[in-house]
Parts: sequence; C-alpha cells; structure tokens
Amino acid sequence: MALDSIPSDTFKLGFIGAGKLAESITRGVVSSGVLPPSRISTAHRGHDRRKVFQSIGVTVFDHNHQVVEGSDVVIFSVKPQIVKNVVLQLRPLLQNKLLVSVAAGTKLKDLQEWAGHNRFVRVMPNTPSAVGNAASVICLGGAATEDDGELVAQLFGAVGKVWHADEKLFDAITGLSASGPAYIFLAIEALADGGVAAGLPRELASGLASQTVLGAASMVINTGKHPAQLKDEVASPGGTTIAGIHELEKGGFRSLLMNAVVSAAKRGQELSKG
Repeated sequence: MALDSIPSDTFKLGFIGAGKLAESITRGVVSSGVLPPSRISTAHRGHDRRKVFQSIGVTVFDHNHQVVEGSDVVIFSVKPQIVKNVVLQLRPLLQNKLLVSVAAGTKLKDLQEWAGHNRFVRVMPNTPSAVGNAASVICLGGAATEDDGELVAQLFGAVGKVWHADEKLFDAITGLSASGPAYIFLAIEALADGGVAAGLPRELASGLASQTVLGAASMVINTGKHPAQLKDEVASPGGTTIAGIHELEKGGFRSLLMNAVVSAAKRGQELSKG
C-alpha cells in the first residue's frame, strides 16, 4: 500500500508526553521557524505543564487521542516503562500517521508491532537539547521513507545536530552521546574542584571549567583536527600541561571514559531485552 506523503509546509505535529524533551523540541522548532506553534499540540492535565506549552502558543488538550486525531506526525516522548501501553491505547488512531519514538531502549520492531504499522522513526537525542545543542541519532523503520527521515531530521535539527545510523548501533550510541553529558558534568565538577583546591574562588573555578570544556569541544568541531593533535599543540615540552596530562594518564583517565561508555552500552542492551 502506497503511503501518503506528509505535506512539509502544512503538517501538524503532536507530542504524546509533555515533558522537558517535548518542551525543548517545541521551543526549538518554533524559534527556528520550522513550525508555527499553531501547528503543534500536546496533552496534559497538570496546570504547570499546560501553562508552559500554552505560553509558547501550543494547543494543549486533555487527552492523548485528541492530539493524535489532529496530527500528521506524532512523537512519543514518554518514559520507556509506559511507551508500550501508550502506543497500544492509541493504536486504532495511528494508521496513516508518521510515528516517532524517543523512548530509550525501545526497539523499532516492538514499536511497530504495538502500533500495527511500520511507519516509525526511532530517535536517540540527549539532554543538551534543552539548550539547542543536542546530539541526536535517527533510524528509520520498515515503512518510513527518506522524506520521512528528512522531516524528522529537520525537527530534531532545530535542537542540535543529527546523525543517521543503523539501529544495531543504538546501545553504543546510548553509552556515548545519551549518557555522555553526565560524564562531562562530572569532569567539569572535578576541574572546578581542582581549581578551588589550587586557590580559586568557587564561582570563578566553575565558570572557567565550563567555558574551557565548551571551548575545547568547539575547537575539535570547528578545526577538524584530531583531539590528539590539539592536545599536543597545548602541551609544550616540560610545561604545566604535560605535567597535568601525566597525572591523568597515571590515573587511567582515558580508560575510565572508555569503560564508562562500554558499561553504559552493555546496560542499555540489558534494558532493551527487558
């Protein structure tokens, strides 16, 4: 059966789940001009969450079925523990819709089975979507078209950068980019603590640590140089930087980060198997 194309200039977007991620994507697509708020809807009965979305100009319904009925593209932005029940409850309404899931550890084959069709796209974003700097990875389901993928990439591109990958890589992606921000938060905290130990005021140390990490990441992205090359350019012979790097190497810094990614990926595998 031929699938109806989603009209890119008039399609309506609905969020099942009105949490922080749905809010971030909504703010991103509205502020970037991808969609006007009049073409976005969600459902929530809590006053605070309703107020947040209404302040953006989004329609907020009382029930999820109202969102689905009025949408061409439906994003399931709910916890992995409840996504099955939510999709099954809405199944009679999901035909001819482009469906998107951001539920961690929930495979396309299960999502498609619950929905009753294969026009599904799985996305793995991360928490920096809240500030427009997400790293999101997209995988197309069995009946999702290239145009569907481009449309979803446009939506998530409003809150950061987007990559495409095979679903078999998603556990590793979870270990790196989905869990990765927490590793970096720990690193920033540790750098700031080191600054305080060396005599800096806490506020100054925290600011310098955060900006240093941001600047270093920007150099990797913008120069195209390998991180090892950039590291070597800072570490002059017999200098302060190489002395600090020596301590990091003695503590197994690189191995710790590698092991963290692998461990989180393995845990993702375990969770996805139920």
